[in-house]
Amino acid sequence: MKATKYIWVNGKLVDWNNANTHVLVHGLHYGSGVFEGMRAYKINSGAAIFRLDEHIDRLFFSAQTIKLKLDYSKQELKDGVIKVVASNELQEAYIRPLAYNGFGELGVGAKNKAEVIIACWKWGSYHKATAAGLDVKTSSYIRVHPKSTIVEAKICGHYVNGIFALQEIEGTKYHEVLMLDAEGYVSECSSSNIFIVKDNILYTPGLGTILPGITRDFIIKLAIDLNYKVIEKKVTLEEVRNADEAFFSGTAVEIAFIRSLDDVNIGIEGENKVSRHLKKEFIKVVTGNNSKYSGYLTNVY
Repeated sequence: MKATKYIWVNGKLVDWNNANTHVLVHGLHYGSGVFEGMRAYKINSGAAIFRLDEHIDRLFFSAQTIKLKLDYSKQELKDGVIKVVASNELQEAYIRPLAYNGFGELGVGAKNKAEVIIACWKWGSYHKATAAGLDVKTSSYIRVHPKSTIVEAKICGHYVNGIFALQEIEGTKYHEVLMLDAEGYVSECSSSNIFIVKDNILYTPGLGTILPGITRDFIIKLAIDLNYKVIEKKVTLEEVRNADEAFFSGTAVEIAFIRSLDDVNIGIEGENKVSRHLKKEFIKVVTGNNSKYSGYLTNVY
């Protein structure tokens, strides 16, 4: 991670090295925080943030699920995101807003004053893999059970689940894991949603056991606009292995092709006709080269 000049901390720009918090904040001990990941892209006129409104809406939804009261309006946080990207003079950036239960009481159920930060930095490709795609392993850990939490919220503590899953493939040839739900159906990977393609039809796990990804939501819309049929359903491992193509979607990964699952190659290696089409059109959108979707971009400068 390459440091930038500033991080927005509780409404003020603070030098990167001085953006500190107390070691006894509740969020650090119990995972009582919520966050977002979004990207700014270089466009002809400067830089723009993809789906800023939707990300901030979800941040507030996630905060409400753990009863974390934010002392800022949605517009103030949107302005904070724009300000931190502009102040760091970035045209391409990954942006991380984070709100967490701050310093005060330390009991599990304690509710302290929320701390809010917004950081950004340059971040290229999330996965270091071959151009042909990712080799994926089915994890022995299931996705967080919907009756044990609110799976639709992007809560910090949820991601320990993904950490456990990724630890299983450390030192192996695999690049990513695929997690199942409690019923044995495909859920998502450690931090992204999944799509498969069969006979030019896209399938993706329905809501209920997954994080409703903001990129996932757009990919569905984009695919339909490109005259592909998209079906949200319970997806089996066998359907993934027998797919013509498969890919992960998310802010960090954008669209990442899957080459194999559990050592079974998916489709014809390197072809990914539909996936490549979607990725090409997605990049046009986020870089401001498709005016139909200009409303999804918020200009920084």
